[in-house]
Amino acid sequence: MASFLLRHNRNLFACSLFGNKEHFRLYFQFRFQSLGAAANMVHSYSSSSGSIRNDFTDLTCPHSWYPKAREKHRRVILHVGPTNSGKTYHALKQLESSASGIYCGPLRLLAWEIAKRLNKVQVPCDLITGQEREEVDGANHKAVTVEMADVSADYQCAVIDEIQMIGCTTRGYSFTRALLGIAADELHLCGDPAAVPLIQEILKITGDEVEVQFYERLSPLIPLNVPLGSFSNIRNGDCIVAFSRKEIYSLKKRIEKEGNHLCSVVYGSLPPETRTRQFKVLLGLQASMFNDASSEFDVLVASDAIGMGLNLNISRIIFSSTKKFDGFEVRDLTVPEIKQIAGRAGRYGSNFPEGQVTCLDEDDLPLLHSSLNSPSPILERAGLLPTFDLMYMYSRLHPRYGFYQILAHFLDNAKLSENYFIVNCDQLLKVAAVIDELPLGLHEKYLFCISPADMDDEILSQGLTQFAENYAKKGLVRLREIFTPGSLKVPKTAGALKELESIHKVLDLYVWLSFRLEESFPDRELAASQKAICSMLIEEFLERLGWQRPVARRRLSSPKMSSSLLSRDVRQYL
Repeated sequence: MASFLLRHNRNLFACSLFGNKEHFRLYFQFRFQSLGAAANMVHSYSSSSGSIRNDFTDLTCPHSWYPKAREKHRRVILHVGPTNSGKTYHALKQLESSASGIYCGPLRLLAWEIAKRLNKVQVPCDLITGQEREEVDGANHKAVTVEMADVSADYQCAVIDEIQMIGCTTRGYSFTRALLGIAADELHLCGDPAAVPLIQEILKITGDEVEVQFYERLSPLIPLNVPLGSFSNIRNGDCIVAFSRKEIYSLKKRIEKEGNHLCSVVYGSLPPETRTRQFKVLLGLQASMFNDASSEFDVLVASDAIGMGLNLNISRIIFSSTKKFDGFEVRDLTVPEIKQIAGRAGRYGSNFPEGQVTCLDEDDLPLLHSSLNSPSPILERAGLLPTFDLMYMYSRLHPRYGFYQILAHFLDNAKLSENYFIVNCDQLLKVAAVIDELPLGLHEKYLFCISPADMDDEILSQGLTQFAENYAKKGLVRLREIFTPGSLKVPKTAGALKELESIHKVLDLYVWLSFRLEESFPDRELAASQKAICSMLIEEFLERLGWQRPVARRRLSSPKMSSSLLSRDVRQYL
């Protein structure tokens, strides 16, 4: 279906030009530890011939991967409690008063929010995510997505938000790396109390001083005993949470038809720029409150993406269902998921001092009530991912293996302590299988494997493949070789919207690669401008999906303003 998007390059095995090797060296030194340090972190064993060999698959002591952090006697403070308890606020006050520091969050939106907050109080702060660099003169503070945490720098204070994500099956390794690797005098960890025993156990061996501060919710959260009933019962400040794009759009239409409200829509696969602008309305940055008369949007329809610690002005959370498809099966929401989402209602200091939560369906109320009255299950293990250095040294023991074989064999043979697990590496293996035969070095292949590419998205998968092929062929990837000149239009169907979201992800991937292979991906500004156009078109679709209020609204003046680089075949689908 998406084969129209990208031109195929048949000369896969042309001579590779790798570009700037120094950039690679600095990047991997920044993202991981040096090879010398890695050599000291592995355990030795005796081979059958009696010689001593290093076991590079031994991951039982990941704390030893970060010698700079181990040189410090860190003071680690866990700020734990329910949502809206002030735990992150207190940690950020310490960050704000420090001479240097770093904030690590799970979302770009959170990093953006913290950077804006610090700069507003005259604490210069850089914003760094995988796809963004906003540097401020004189900044000694950084707000970053957790994957971008610099474990080679020295900080007075560091904050890791949503630390319970250390147990996430896909991203847990990033939080483990930040926990063990950030070299800060003070390390503040914010999250669910369920993470406390595991973190205390992990840090026993590091010599860090650990203390725990518990918090109570600052405003009441009341689970209602009756479901919503009619959509005419929707009121200003409500947030309806759904778990599929189709259901989100269906609910938006019904609410705007039956409830006489205008809905803002937010879900995970929306471009971050679009989500940021949608959230700005809710955060009061474009209107005093999202339920204020001056704001068009007074109701939010969102996915569970809102549960990630964002401060939203929500009066009532309404679950469309307490079941979700998690990529493998339809299952009940977990206790932590329900508590994280429900806790978004009634933010302290907002126009809604009391939060409420209910469901659309009466049958879902028992699970909602029991979950809110139950503690989250204690986390038992933290996520790990083999670093490049380990993969490199392991590859030298198996010189005939391709990268896919090296990665798969390493994962099969990895040794772990009882406190750790290896995160789901399915996406890494899928990328490795695609690029394995390309004439690229191990650095390059590893870089493409850890890039933000969902190989189950056909368009994005083709985008990554095309980028890798062009890079392998000549060491230079121009955006115009991937996208041909044309014009984008506002999508008219949900299917066309999905295509446009995927195209945005391809452009996002190009920007991500451009920060790591700057000389080889030189069209960052062009890609960023095309991303912005995609975001505007998606926003326009979201507006057209709802009411057409007779008020001034930002409209795209003409499709001609979009100098998109997508093929004519793509345009016919939009």
